[in-house]
Amino acid sequence: MTDLSDASRAYAADAHASSTGDPWPLAIATYNIHGAVGCDGRFAPERIAGVLKELDADIIALQEVPLGGSRTPNVLAELQRATGYAAAEGPACDTREKRYGNAVLSRYPILSVRSIDLSFGSREPRGALDADVDCHGHMLRVIATHLGLRPAERRDQIRRLLEKFDTDEMPVILLGDINEWFAWGKTLRSLVNHFQAVPAPTTFPSRWPLFALDRIWIRPRHRLVHVEVHATPLARVASDHLPLIARIDG
Repeated sequence: MTDLSDASRAYAADAHASSTGDPWPLAIATYNIHGAVGCDGRFAPERIAGVLKELDADIIALQEVPLGGSRTPNVLAELQRATGYAAAEGPACDTREKRYGNAVLSRYPILSVRSIDLSFGSREPRGALDADVDCHGHMLRVIATHLGLRPAERRDQIRRLLEKFDTDEMPVILLGDINEWFAWGKTLRSLVNHFQAVPAPTTFPSRWPLFALDRIWIRPRHRLVHVEVHATPLARVASDHLPLIARIDG
């Protein structure tokens, strides 16, 4: 289990102390920010922050997030400052020079965080960030991930992820960049068998989306009521992926 930052702990305490009312419906989003490098090749975290403000989601999973290091800026810290959300990180690459991977931003307290190692052989390190979020006393388990590029790699990663979902303690949301280019690839079949089918709008490449690489699943399935792509002019240039946003009900 990973300790949260002091800022996230303070935010969580304040939010928990002041929480009232019913959180439903919740807006849940996933966004591969491409290291905050836009389609024009410009590094611009402020554009990613602008897209997040447009989304106005309650919980946001991020992929390809620079998390700090001697050679890497801490983009997550900038996005947390810009949004005022609680933040949790799940680095897939974690060295002194470079920290890089998944993250979750949340309006609600993030009570605990776990990292799931999904590395496969000598391929690029991959992982998932597994977080418990307290939405006014309604617990959600949010698992943000970014799968590998090769089919065998993705199949192994999904097998390992699904082994972690054997729980009925709270609803489970899996979201992120699944990197599955084929509509009926084995990776997607495994996920549909576990979560049931969900809408899959195209999100990549952001300027002319052709592929549904980014996905949001929830178990139980009936709580997912709407899924759509966020395709504003800013989102089309800020990253090579468009954000995907869903509404879930209680």
